[in-house]
Amino acid sequence: MSAAAVLLSTTLVLSACGGKNEEEGTAEKPVELIWYTIGTPQKDVDKVMEEVSKYTAEKIGVTVKMNMVDWGDYSQKLQVMTASGEPMDIMFTASWAFDYVQNARKGAFYELDDLLKEHGQGIIDALDPAFLEGSKVDGHNYGIPANKELPAQEVWRFNKELLDKYSLDISDVYTLESLEPLLKTIKENEPDVYPLAVDKNQMPYVPYDYVIEKLPMAVAIDTDDYKIVNVLETQEMKQALDTMHKYYQAGYIPTEAMTMDSLTDVQTTGKWFADRATSQPFADNLWSSSYGYPVVSTPASEALIYNWSVMGSMQAISANSEYPEKAMEFLNLVNTDPVLRNMLDSGIEGVHYKKVSDDVMENLPESKNYDMPTFSLGNLMITYLNPTDPADKWEEFKKFNDAGKPAPLLGFNFDTSKVATEIASVQNVREEFWAPLMTGTVDPEEYLAKANEKFKAAGLDKIIEEAQRQLDEWRAANK
Repeated sequence: MSAAAVLLSTTLVLSACGGKNEEEGTAEKPVELIWYTIGTPQKDVDKVMEEVSKYTAEKIGVTVKMNMVDWGDYSQKLQVMTASGEPMDIMFTASWAFDYVQNARKGAFYELDDLLKEHGQGIIDALDPAFLEGSKVDGHNYGIPANKELPAQEVWRFNKELLDKYSLDISDVYTLESLEPLLKTIKENEPDVYPLAVDKNQMPYVPYDYVIEKLPMAVAIDTDDYKIVNVLETQEMKQALDTMHKYYQAGYIPTEAMTMDSLTDVQTTGKWFADRATSQPFADNLWSSSYGYPVVSTPASEALIYNWSVMGSMQAISANSEYPEKAMEFLNLVNTDPVLRNMLDSGIEGVHYKKVSDDVMENLPESKNYDMPTFSLGNLMITYLNPTDPADKWEEFKKFNDAGKPAPLLGFNFDTSKVATEIASVQNVREEFWAPLMTGTVDPEEYLAKANEKFKAAGLDKIIEEAQRQLDEWRAANK
């Protein structure tokens, strides 16, 4: 996202040993908190954390060592580190990275109910109650959600320079199919540009709520019966995959899409025309500011509140943390103190950014060395505005949140313990088939049947049956 994000990846190396009496705030030496966060490691992290630590040492007697782990490596690396008992205090977790629910159930995270009451009142006051309620696992909080957009809305994004160059109109774009004439124009006129930028992590949008992200078990968004189906057997997914394959054959999608880790390089060069992203109010401003050229978007779905959007960006305290109280004090400060939050997000004033007014900032050239994913670092609603943002940006966020409709599975967390073996097998099948199918690289006529056969053999039907049983019980209990 933009240079407005650093909380999660905050890292410094001041010093820490942590006196026994830090609870009274009289520790002679500040306690060092070790923070692991997600995102492309930034050159100036240690430099920024040094400034962050001066501030937090004075405020709450802690310093911060931030370690950033790249997007594609984060989940696996954190899995290994928590299993081996590596020292850490705070870590980024989400529905899509270092799986929040699964790791909470495994005991990786400290249960936060009491800590929130004692040291997290500012967090409770700042967050829409749906965040803390919707992110409970088996009745308890194990993570602090970022105060951000609550619903998720998919959009088609466009490189505006190319839209303008060819006078292309996006007012009728909504479905995947509706993109076709625009992609064709770009393909015919811009040989160096990806008409539809897709990498191995992407999948076409279909109106289903997934039981587990990126596994083929889902409930239709407009469901009456809450029946869990294999999404690969639905008409909507079949049509989407056919269209993706057609686009792939037409040369609209990168040839190497199924092996591309990310689109960061493509976005840096601007050699793309369209892609799909999850939006928020005024996201176009954020994207344009981050990429350095204008980006515009138009809806590709309605705005719904999913488990994964509530849990889309969270900070957890490690179950092995030596300083859970201090970690919670720090997270409370991050989510309530604009000075700290913006330092984490945008770096050092006068070096990485300059203030244009009280709550508006502008990136300086050095911001390229500290470009954090804003969403990953805590409360968005106390970050400075970009010069192009409207003054009422955060009021509009609140309206967007209030208007979001709950998706059918909001609040339901599948306990996978009885089908752990089957889930591992199904995930192996997913590794084999998912990226080739979702990126349109292979012919779904041939590959869907193969994939479904393997998913069944791996135990998908048994997982669906267990998930259905739990969902029916949950619905009966939460009428």
